Amino acid sequence: MQQTKKLFLRTDQLTIGYDKQALPLHENINVSVKPGQFTCLLGPNGAGKSTLIKTLCGFIKPMSGQVWYGNEKIERIPEAQRAKKISVVLTDRLDVQNLSVFELVALGRTPYTGFFGKLLPRDIQLVYHAIEEVGLKGYTQKSIDKMSDGERQKAMIAKALVQETPFIILDEPAAFLDLPAKIEIMQLLRRLSKEKNRGILLSTHDLEMALQTADKIWLMAQGKTLQEGIPEDLVLNNQFKHFFEREGIQFDNYTGTFKYHKQIQHKINLKGEGNACNWVARALHRIGFATVDEGSKYTVQIYHNVPSQFALYHSNKLVLRCNTIEELMEGVVRAVAAKP
Repeated sequence: MQQTKKLFLRTDQLTIGYDKQALPLHENINVSVKPGQFTCLLGPNGAGKSTLIKTLCGFIKPMSGQVWYGNEKIERIPEAQRAKKISVVLTDRLDVQNLSVFELVALGRTPYTGFFGKLLPRDIQLVYHAIEEVGLKGYTQKSIDKMSDGERQKAMIAKALVQETPFIILDEPAAFLDLPAKIEIMQLLRRLSKEKNRGILLSTHDLEMALQTADKIWLMAQGKTLQEGIPEDLVLNNQFKHFFEREGIQFDNYTGTFKYHKQIQHKINLKGEGNACNWVARALHRIGFATVDEGSKYTVQIYHNVPSQFALYHSNKLVLRCNTIEELMEGVVRAVAAKP
């Protein structure tokens, strides 16, 4: 039991699902999250991520196995005490009116203030501090319904922080956010896990962001055993390929990104280097060309520090000089159509 005490969360042969009479979604789940660890749960739609999240939070009973917080089984922790051990931020859009940021965040003190919610000076201080921690200083009296989705999600994270639990679980916290807001939320959660020594677990679809920020990743998919590990080991062990590749979509172990497989119709020589060369190669691949060093009648040359940096040659004869990749791609298509 000494090992259990060192962990904020641990599962032991956990089986999850909604109905004990039905087939389980996943069986024999053995995972853990440690203090100060930022963990991302990844999987396609329908993989069972939300079911696992709700089981860990105690909202759904396990079909079998155990969920432990410290040295206590979750089913033995009274709900009022559980609220002092785990904070939860669910994926649903926040739909409230006439509630200020301060009032929303202050709800996180409910486990300590009782039914009537009388805030003591320490409670008020904690609320203001949490609001500042998530970058909403100056928004204290702003109405929640007048804020952006990203700002609302920060307020919900502040509410979870002020709850003073050792563990925070978030279900798709960036689901409705644009890319800059998603990045900001992920960076914020990672920073808080380290600075506050909180165990933070979140489910997400954003694989590339998880690869950059997570200490641990849990991979889920229907019909596959949940895999746990640091991002780099999961990549090198081909687990991302195993979980997410499908026809036409490939995970690149070198770049940590997904690539769309388009049928290659032609080959073309590509000469040059640097960032421009990389983006020209991507554009050529998108329109059905494989780039090679030699062997094609057509050559794209990248020049540097000249007015027209892109050139297209056919059998060493200049066909086109231009300034943009768009013009270059149009020229390539026209030239190959005329002289395959």
